[in-house]
Amino acid sequence: MNPDAVKSTLTNLAFGNVIAAAARNYQKELLSEEKAAQSSSVNEEVDLDDLMDDPELEKLHADRIAAFKKEAEKREAWKKKGHGEFREVNEGDFLGEVTGSEKVICHFYHKEFYRCKIMDKHLKSLSTKHIDTKFIRLDAENAPFFVTKLAIKTLPCVILFRQGVAVDRLVGFQDLGAKDDFTTRKLEVLLIKKGIIAEKKDVDEEDQEYDESKRRSVRSSAAADSDSE
Repeated sequence: MNPDAVKSTLTNLAFGNVIAAAARNYQKELLSEEKAAQSSSVNEEVDLDDLMDDPELEKLHADRIAAFKKEAEKREAWKKKGHGEFREVNEGDFLGEVTGSEKVICHFYHKEFYRCKIMDKHLKSLSTKHIDTKFIRLDAENAPFFVTKLAIKTLPCVILFRQGVAVDRLVGFQDLGAKDDFTTRKLEVLLIKKGIIAEKKDVDEEDQEYDESKRRSVRSSAAADSDSE
């Protein structure tokens, strides 16, 4: 046999063995990485299961449920007092209405005045949003006693009551730019500044705050587990 041919054959065999060995090593590495990934996934699942039983998260959830329940009870009590809508009242009921709730907004109006109708529209819109404040309207023509007692000279006149006491008022549109085309939001901001209603958060904002509280609790629990290890 030709020595060169033999040498070439041996060289080819050796090279083939090297390639085969490299392939086996690569396969082993892939299997090892796959097992590690599976192990990590299992650990993550275990960690999440542990967090679900975390007392801090359970307390956060329980507090949120309790807050919802308390808010629902308050809303029901307010509705029984006539909150959540913009209602017409008469002179005979007026005193009981303004003393029966902590915060009351009363619009003294005239049925023929265009600006009174504009004010009605905006107050009606706000009444359903700010249920913790009572919104009512009283026909000034049919309430001469209180018109005189409260020194009402110009209509529309919106009087703000706190615990039965008149604390502030809006006369005409002078605080609203003296124009008829003001927005409901402009009136809302003015009433917020006067302290008779409060700024309301959207449901999405409340959910975001709750989710952020959960994330903080998860991070805190994870850090505590890491320190204990």
